[in-house]
Amino acid sequence: MRWIYISPHFDDAALSCGGLIWEQARQGTPVQIWTVFAGGPLSGTLSDFARATHSLWGTGDARETVAMRQAEDREAAARLGAGLVHFDFLDCIYRLSRRGLPLYPETVFAPPHPADRGLPKRIARALRPGLLVGDVLVCPLALGGHVDHVLARRAAESLRRPLRYFADVPYILNYPETFEPVTAGMRAEHFDVSKAGVRAWKAAVAAYASQTASLLSGGGDIYGALHAYWLRGGGLQLWHPGTT
Repeated sequence: MRWIYISPHFDDAALSCGGLIWEQARQGTPVQIWTVFAGGPLSGTLSDFARATHSLWGTGDARETVAMRQAEDREAAARLGAGLVHFDFLDCIYRLSRRGLPLYPETVFAPPHPADRGLPKRIARALRPGLLVGDVLVCPLALGGHVDHVLARRAAESLRRPLRYFADVPYILNYPETFEPVTAGMRAEHFDVSKAGVRAWKAAVAAYASQTASLLSGGGDIYGALHAYWLRGGGLQLWHPGTT
């Protein structure tokens, strides 16, 4: 029985579930991270927002940035003992309209653009052939409303298979008020994560060198924040739809 973590971006599964992924892999459970928005831009043209995002990450052009982030993802997955699959959908900062205009010119925290209406179904079609009957699927709750997290969740739900949901880190840390409305009516399932698992979790997050400085609102120590997050329950929770 494989566990498949649907990760919108290169760092989301490791940030949100790294300790649990490491524990599962250590116990011999096959675990894979499927990173959805892992494709490279089709052109070298970037919006001002995309260029500002690259500046925040300390990266160069889009091709270089995506290649670097793919390498970070491979290193993080290796540190967790997980398999890794990259899909070629574009990050929202790179997606353009048919007229060549950015779909998200100012923020990633926006409702899906009409041009993305069919994207969840296209993602689901890409995911479906790799799935086995007994796979356990885990997808984001989409806390904070990042558009790519929303679309990844919709894609996973359109597969019409049983799902578990993870709380999106860092958004649960940055916007804790979004948690209760999103999980209302859901049932939590607790998983123990050892101190060794927390160390592996932090090591996996450290692989994303381009991201760690900008994860927390106003800056801050992501490793300390992760440790405190773990201490709240001594592990990690996933959520199921329904109350039974």
